Amino acid sequence: MTDFRISAFFHFAPLDDYTAMREPLLAVAREAGIRGSILLAGEGVNGTIAGTQAGVERVLAHLRADPRLAGLVEKASFAGRMPFGRLKVRLKKEIVSLGVAGIDPRKAVGTYVAPADWNALISDPDVVVLDTRNDYEIAFGSFEGAISPDTRTFRSFPDWVRKARADGDGRKVAMFCTGGIRCEKASALLLSEGFGEVFHLEGGILNYLEKVPEAESLWQGACFVFDERVAVDHALRPTWGRGAPEAAREVLPAGLTDELAEGGLAGADAGARPDPEE
Repeated sequence: MTDFRISAFFHFAPLDDYTAMREPLLAVAREAGIRGSILLAGEGVNGTIAGTQAGVERVLAHLRADPRLAGLVEKASFAGRMPFGRLKVRLKKEIVSLGVAGIDPRKAVGTYVAPADWNALISDPDVVVLDTRNDYEIAFGSFEGAISPDTRTFRSFPDWVRKARADGDGRKVAMFCTGGIRCEKASALLLSEGFGEVFHLEGGILNYLEKVPEAESLWQGACFVFDERVAVDHALRPTWGRGAPEAAREVLPAGLTDELAEGGLAGADAGARPDPEE
């Protein structure tokens, strides 16, 4: 039974009053019985939350009632149990932490590629396919032949990009991430560093898994997510830690490592997980 709706969303917009937005949003989410994590910053909002259909819709409606966030788009999936232990609404400098001043996806961003067109793009030998996620995420799965920046946090990505630019051969770059938000900033960064043709998967891996039939898919493995589902398979079903790779176990919930063979989280404490960067 899929009782809980899991909603991942983000929107870049100038929110000069983002600090004042926190308490009303927190109150609405609490009243709606929502758990998860929402980040507010001067550049916009980013979150993954879970609850009943009505509860999630109430939070989304509250956000979209602000004209600056009217265009907020979410990706929804479902699970049989709550994947979050608590609710957090946090104030941040960035809704995804790149750490480079002046990078604004509202001013410059790469070319969006729909999931239906992604296979053809990354099958082109003249295209460099770049996975912008961190090493422990990539350990769960990726597109075959994708380059890993071997980062542990997204803030390390700019240093990798600058080195890659110095060593680069000028080919097109096709990048992807979990839900699209990291590629907004990553593609803007590459353009600022002088890369000419930069493309990114619209809606990220989650959108691709939803839209592209598994028989036609070039995705291999599972997709890591920043909650107690741990990862989702091609049908967006939670793995609850089953099949977690050794390379990722240090970021899994405390107590999960010993329980993997028993079939997943089994109520493990999620406090040891990294904070979501998208």
